[in-house]
Amino acid sequence: MTETIRRTDRVRASELVGRGWLNTGGEEVTLEDLRGKIVILDFWTFCCINCLHVLDEMRPLEERFSDVLVTVGVHSPKFDHEADPDALAAAVERYEIARPVLDDPHLTTWQAYSARAWPTLVVIDPEGYIAAHLAGEGHVAGLDSLVEELAAEHEAKGTLHRGDGPYVPPEPVSRTLRFPGTAVPVTRPLGADDDGAAAGRFLVADTGNHRIVELDADLETVVRSWGGGAQDEAGAASDGGQKGHRDGTGAEALFTEPQGVAILPAEVAAQVGYDVVVADTVNHRLRGIDVAGDRVITVAGNGVQRLIDSDRVTQEQTGGVGSLGTEPLEVSLSSPWDVLWSAAAGTLIVAMAGTHQIVEFVPTTGELRVLAGTGLEGLTDGAADEAWFAQTSGLAVDAAGDVWIADSETSSLRVLRTAQDPRAPQVETIVGEGLFDFGFRDGDPSQARLQHPLGVAALPDGSVLVADTYNGAIRRYRGEHTAADGTTVDAEVSTVARGLKEPSDVLLDADGSTLLVVETNAHELVRVAIPEEFLTVDEGAMQSHRPSTDVAPGELTLTVGFSAPTGQKLDDRFGDPTQLKISSSPEELIVSGAGSSEGLARTLQLDPSVGEGVLHITARAAACDGAPGEEIPMHAACHLYQQDWGIPVNLVEGAADTLPLDLRGVK
Repeated sequence: MTETIRRTDRVRASELVGRGWLNTGGEEVTLEDLRGKIVILDFWTFCCINCLHVLDEMRPLEERFSDVLVTVGVHSPKFDHEADPDALAAAVERYEIARPVLDDPHLTTWQAYSARAWPTLVVIDPEGYIAAHLAGEGHVAGLDSLVEELAAEHEAKGTLHRGDGPYVPPEPVSRTLRFPGTAVPVTRPLGADDDGAAAGRFLVADTGNHRIVELDADLETVVRSWGGGAQDEAGAASDGGQKGHRDGTGAEALFTEPQGVAILPAEVAAQVGYDVVVADTVNHRLRGIDVAGDRVITVAGNGVQRLIDSDRVTQEQTGGVGSLGTEPLEVSLSSPWDVLWSAAAGTLIVAMAGTHQIVEFVPTTGELRVLAGTGLEGLTDGAADEAWFAQTSGLAVDAAGDVWIADSETSSLRVLRTAQDPRAPQVETIVGEGLFDFGFRDGDPSQARLQHPLGVAALPDGSVLVADTYNGAIRRYRGEHTAADGTTVDAEVSTVARGLKEPSDVLLDADGSTLLVVETNAHELVRVAIPEEFLTVDEGAMQSHRPSTDVAPGELTLTVGFSAPTGQKLDDRFGDPTQLKISSSPEELIVSGAGSSEGLARTLQLDPSVGEGVLHITARAAACDGAPGEEIPMHAACHLYQQDWGIPVNLVEGAADTLPLDLRGVK
């Protein structure tokens, strides 16, 4: 059934309370200041890929209704680092957020609006009443209709005030690099005129300037670049660089927040006509750079974010391992974050952050294939087609051909083992516990903790380096090995360097004695000496601080509200298009009712002797374009609505025995 997302009750919106405001010229903003405007509160946290998707999908809506709509970003942090005001200010600049932002480090406003997930959207009408409450991404079509409806209604009532909102743009800053994401060494001549001069140079994803640059060995001089628009004589992009999607020469081409870069082997490049592959993250595409021809082309992705697998391997699947076909420009991708050439596999490996999967791309045939990950967000090991990831980010391949993964949202280091049996790859977690567990702890890998790592590098000695981004550190994992004296040394995590500003990538420098670190929030690449002895740090294990909910012990009824937006209907062609997956920490909290099943309602039995814990809930619903009562056309656009909740609960006698959540519901 298709319904409006508008609430039918009249609930007064709560005041906006936090530590301070960004993008308002230093002024505080109250609900009274916003009276007469339609307001959308966007509860976000800057680690969250779904939140970043919402930022981008909201931009056209905000532009269309600029005189009646004010979007307020309420930043309610998940990780400890995200509560740092300097880190938040950097994120607001990095993602070019053109809206007022409330800094809500203690989740005060989050609690006032009963937010339970990132992202959550709350719509407030011009009279100050809550009009809608939504979780997750993909709601813009419904919001467009609702804003139009509210604007017409309050225009007629005389309660709509047109004009500018409280947003005050910051002063632009010109930098040579701006929030660089990754770097790779130039390992072979790129272009006929290189004749050895490329030795010591690096290709860098200059993410904030929306371009790819080749840096000289001094890490400062820009040799050449592709994308980003005009630049000055020093190589700095003007006004942060121009973003968009456009193929053409290096000067003509446009990227949007590119993250990963990989150089193809010379023999592969000769076959396909391009040398470099770029993960063009916000454009949801892979791009190719022909260096000698000074040409940028799109090699995979149709630019439509992949929310549901319309190229299903079987009709019953909405994700999972399997081929996506050999027409790469017709396939939808979702926020490719890193790319890596695997000599062992002879393919390009892609960290598909938006769908929490590892994908491979064969440049010579055009085939795209999901290598690992169901598309569900979380931390589950085992066979590649059963594994769960969470914002797969950095990639590295070791000498055996196994792929190491920085799985950022679970703060984990994981490995996709393919060397032993390429036909049955397995996923194993080396460091990490779950979606809401993090910290800064060395030692035994099973007890070690990271905080939102984005980069990883495999070293010749078998150890693995991690760019531990939110801890501002470079960490090292070394598995069990035999020392020079013949004794067995246990596996261990240690710290190589700390005090860095959001390092997002790390690699071994050409001399083998230093590391090259992409220090994102310092806007530079830096060399770090490898110490003779590594540090051992233990600042503890932590969990994301979310308010607890009191629920009754025993039977608990959990429901997730969902209604398809206007112009869509539930995709029931292959059975029930909704699904719940529920687990808990500790596992003993749920006596019965855990696991996956169709439908958006479940009855759980909670063990009163456990007392407290966290319910982990993933809800999915599939809808396709079409009218109620009509069959869905074969090639209709389809959409996946998905949200993950981690809800801390206290078992209290006499508390509520129901737990209602909204994926896209009506209250």
